[in-house]
Amino acid sequence: MNTAPDVSKLQAVILCGGQGTRIRAVAEDRPKPMVEVGGRPILWHIMKIYSHYGVRRFVLCLGHQGDKIVQYFRNYHAYSHDFTMSVGSPEILREPPQPRGLDADVDDWEITFAHTGPDTMTGGRIKRIEHYIDQEHFLCTYGDGVSDVDIPNVYKRHLLQGNAATLVGVHLPTTFGIVESDPQGKITSFREKPTMPGLINGGFFCFSKEIFAQIEDDTTVLENQPFRRLVELGKIGMVPHSGFWHAMDHYKDYTTLNELWSTGRAPWKVW
Repeated sequence: MNTAPDVSKLQAVILCGGQGTRIRAVAEDRPKPMVEVGGRPILWHIMKIYSHYGVRRFVLCLGHQGDKIVQYFRNYHAYSHDFTMSVGSPEILREPPQPRGLDADVDDWEITFAHTGPDTMTGGRIKRIEHYIDQEHFLCTYGDGVSDVDIPNVYKRHLLQGNAATLVGVHLPTTFGIVESDPQGKITSFREKPTMPGLINGGFFCFSKEIFAQIEDDTTVLENQPFRRLVELGKIGMVPHSGFWHAMDHYKDYTTLNELWSTGRAPWKVW
């Protein structure tokens, strides 16, 4: 029987240390993963994608303004649910008989907040949380991208190929239209923002503990030397994904994701 493996025991590591310099208009006072989509941090959306597949244990690699992420989750219940309290006491007096609020379904998440440094590179952040990983394999992603990627299928391919690293490959649409012409210069077609040939790293990973041996220190960029070494060793694979994927790099991405959410057309909302 060709079934997907259970990912519920795996930890999901999320790289949350970026400064969001290219999206400063909405990230000036917060880390990039806390920029909101539909009134919720994009980090929350990412965690909901994983928890849809049963993943409930997360390791957040904090950096720039990491205290804002800690504060959000320490107050998560208060931010998400109706309750009654006395102003003179911080204790909650009572809650409605049925959960009500922004998120009536309580997210049963166990979160490890790892302060991995404000200037640490992506590989260095992963190296710093090695001692928190208690399974042979773990999931990983950046704190600024959403997708309807099939997480269990990525894990399945990772196991079948025996890789140290497996990444999701996605198509990148161009930001400009393409004009085509014949040899005489007569335009034959316009193509509005076509999808580029080939695939790019979509930022959703599955790693085995072997990855830690490929990372030297805080200055190591995950996508550079570690991945190049794994290519040489034949220990890195890719799972193509033709569905939805969108990173929030620029203000336009921020507005696009919010528009999709507000109009009920958010493909990453698999929960």
